[in-house]
Amino acid sequence: MCLINFQINDHPNYKLIVAANRDEFYQRPTAPAHYWKDNPYILAGRDLVQNGTWLGITKDGQFAALTNYRNPGEDTADKLSRGSIVRDFLSEDGPPLQFLESLQEKKNNYAGFNVIVGSADALYHYSNANDTITNVPAGTHGLSNHLLNTPWPKVVKGKQQLQTYLEKNKQLNPDELFRIISDAEEAEDNMLPDTGVGKELERKLSPLFINMADYGTRSSTVLTIDKNNQVHFVERSYENSQLTQEKQFEFCIKDR
Repeated sequence: MCLINFQINDHPNYKLIVAANRDEFYQRPTAPAHYWKDNPYILAGRDLVQNGTWLGITKDGQFAALTNYRNPGEDTADKLSRGSIVRDFLSEDGPPLQFLESLQEKKNNYAGFNVIVGSADALYHYSNANDTITNVPAGTHGLSNHLLNTPWPKVVKGKQQLQTYLEKNKQLNPDELFRIISDAEEAEDNMLPDTGVGKELERKLSPLFINMADYGTRSSTVLTIDKNNQVHFVERSYENSQLTQEKQFEFCIKDR
């Protein structure tokens, strides 16, 4: 993922609301969201190169999502796939904090990342860039390719628009959440971060929804968990910014 806007425990009808975009090179083979054959308890898309994933949920409500931490000077040779972090969390049956503490011990095995793990009752954020585990407080949050709630233009805009929509609507329309994260407007130059990739590329990467020649938003996901533990999961897939398919799933969270 390259953008995760979400709200936890701050809405009258929903415990968790997620609106996220996965940005990736167009040529990288990917399977859309599905229940995995090798672990039917997991609902997620899948990277077909390393068999990991960027965002997913289990039938008992364990949720995880990942973004890369942008650092163009980092040596990524011989690093493990970051998508394996989400896959491993969703596959295991243990407390989120225990998982993250174990991940800390092997943090240098991965290139820079952020991961959010937990459930609709409690989420935790960890990045190997600052090596800090944080209990995410109730409210609206945004995560891109720096740390949680770093005020990059796409994060600020996404959070603001999500918060405004949620304040005005007790029942949510997934189309409206997709509309928020389909914003392809580039940020003004004076608002761009400096992550070492150059001004032109910073500008191209600044929208919530990215469309470049060989890289861009490949999929968008809207996930809601209401106060009755009903999960609604919708994924839209794109090729060169054109919608190609939509997958919808609904289930009620149940203990393993």
